[in-house]
Amino acid sequence: MLKNEGDRLTRVLVCSPKTEYFNVDNFAAHNIKEVANKELAIEQHAEMRIVLEKFGAEVIDIDELPGHPNSVFTRDMAVVTPEGYIKMSMGIETRQGEEELMASALDSLDEPCAGEITEPGTVEGGDVILCGSVALVGHTQRTNKEGIRQLTEILNRMNYEVRVADIPDSYLHLDQTIGVLGPKRLIHCSSIFPDSLFQGFESIPFSCGEYNVNFIGLGPNSILAPASNLGVIQKAEGLGVKIHIVDLAEFWKGTGGPNCLIMPLERK
Repeated sequence: MLKNEGDRLTRVLVCSPKTEYFNVDNFAAHNIKEVANKELAIEQHAEMRIVLEKFGAEVIDIDELPGHPNSVFTRDMAVVTPEGYIKMSMGIETRQGEEELMASALDSLDEPCAGEITEPGTVEGGDVILCGSVALVGHTQRTNKEGIRQLTEILNRMNYEVRVADIPDSYLHLDQTIGVLGPKRLIHCSSIFPDSLFQGFESIPFSCGEYNVNFIGLGPNSILAPASNLGVIQKAEGLGVKIHIVDLAEFWKGTGGPNCLIMPLERK
């Protein structure tokens, strides 16, 4: 069950890189900047899993999808809610089919399906943040208006208030612009969002540019952040947040961070 991204993380699903992440035939089509160093990527992903386990989260590891180097980025394939998972519809052609991989994995864990986004709608999980009774949704290159309409209908049935924000094309997903520090505490890129988006929350502006806010909340005022994101690390330290730092440079080559690599299944 997952109601709020600020609650303590207790169960996650990841996809360790073994072969597919390193088989990239078209960088632009896969939105990958360069092929990762295999040994380093495997080592970094393992270190991330160790941090999660030490924090007390159960880590479930699934196999990559053949022909899909982005399948290591599990977050985008579904959104888990208190009533089950919502099956996504990927907004980039080379990732289509990964929704089935995640649905199969979640079905095997007896996670009920609470809904599905269907074409021509597209929604990716990195564009959805659940914050108690509020769902923040990004309108991006990967998540279109029809997908948001379908998602809103599903979440409204669960009594979520859906708040939609237009995200500049310089950011891939909403989770690069808003991070959750606690049940009612958010950090966000400044000068992008109207104040109304954060009504009811403590909202902390951050000057994005060289850095963004892609990290994953482990629990109230505790986060896992990539070593390269010095801006967020320094900002979070100043806010009294406990930071678990992992080198994930080999996944930045695939334009992903910790929030992209981790599918939260349960928070308590």
